[in-house]
Amino acid sequence: MENTQTNHPGYRFWVLVVMVAIAGFAQGMLLPLLAIMLEQIGVPPSLNGLNAAALYIGVLLIAPFIEQPVRRFGYKPVAVAGLFLMIVSIILFPFWQVFWFWFMLRIIVGIGDNMLHFATQVWITSTSPEDKRGRNIAIYGLFFGLGFGIGPLMTRLLEVNEFLPFIIATGTSLLAWLFLLGLRNEYPDNEITTASKLGTWSKYRRVLRLSWFALLPGFGYGFLEASLHGSFPIYALRVGITIDWVSILLPAFVAGSIVTQLPLGMLSDRVGRKKILLAIICLGFLFFGAASFVESNMILLLTLFALAGGCVGSLFSLGITYMADLLPKSLLPTGNVMAGISFALGSIFGPLMGGITLEWFEKGSIYLTICGMLLFLLMAGVVFREQKEASNQRVTE
Repeated sequence: MENTQTNHPGYRFWVLVVMVAIAGFAQGMLLPLLAIMLEQIGVPPSLNGLNAAALYIGVLLIAPFIEQPVRRFGYKPVAVAGLFLMIVSIILFPFWQVFWFWFMLRIIVGIGDNMLHFATQVWITSTSPEDKRGRNIAIYGLFFGLGFGIGPLMTRLLEVNEFLPFIIATGTSLLAWLFLLGLRNEYPDNEITTASKLGTWSKYRRVLRLSWFALLPGFGYGFLEASLHGSFPIYALRVGITIDWVSILLPAFVAGSIVTQLPLGMLSDRVGRKKILLAIICLGFLFFGAASFVESNMILLLTLFALAGGCVGSLFSLGITYMADLLPKSLLPTGNVMAGISFALGSIFGPLMGGITLEWFEKGSIYLTICGMLLFLLMAGVVFREQKEASNQRVTE
């Protein structure tokens, strides 16, 4: 029998946050680690990028089918299964260094990652008090960012033993899995509205009608993350920025996002989610725009990357929180499915658009791509109007 004491709100919250940090660590480790290993065995850069996209293909493949298992079986079984898929896949990577084998494993990691993120996101948003929801989701984003930022450090362990990074990632994931097993299972709220009786497309349409703008920050964050990690290193080499500086600029962006996640989340609880979203999108647009003029000064460029990260690095967590404000609790699972799809689409389109603009313009192309996307988000936010029928009942723990 499961111990009901383990689901004290605080304990449950921190266990789920640790799950997210582990997922971020695995994702942050795999992106550069596998890219380096594929490069070492002679895989062309274009195929290397295709292999990296497999994770997001996995996210998209599972997205339409993830909601019903959560409604039927609860949060815990889906999160447990997702983390298990990630653990098995991660430990298998170093055994057979073949392109298509890794491609399939990355798809499975993407499936497991989306299952884990979906279950934990809905679990946290549906059980957080409304006046602390922004803080809680900000902590969620903060811990994902910490894990994602630590993950790339594992590339240094390749010089020791190529199995070592995968062993460490598997060990930490197993430990987190054991804590997750100790939680008591809970279920999404299906009582408010007729969401559980609506067809899938009817729920999708209702989520879009009530919160379409809240889904766009997830797209923007995926676009940014994939563009900076996938396209910026190529752009930097073409304009004369050294790899050493690239290895500093990208962590500066991540560090900026980590520092501001919690303050921005708490501020959004006080002044409103939409106001904060529009403000950080506008500032991100200005900082990335300014970066295109200071590429010859690495200190200024580093400062602007950190400032930009401090703003737009919170897009995903604030978007998820805003969506939870706008939707009835019974539609939160559907909303989180669509947020995951939005993030995955942004992650695929980011490098694609970055590559196209790099061929057309070269100088300043990466900033032009990012600024164009942020301008689109800003215009969408200006025209979006909240609908009163979407107001949530206050959730108490």
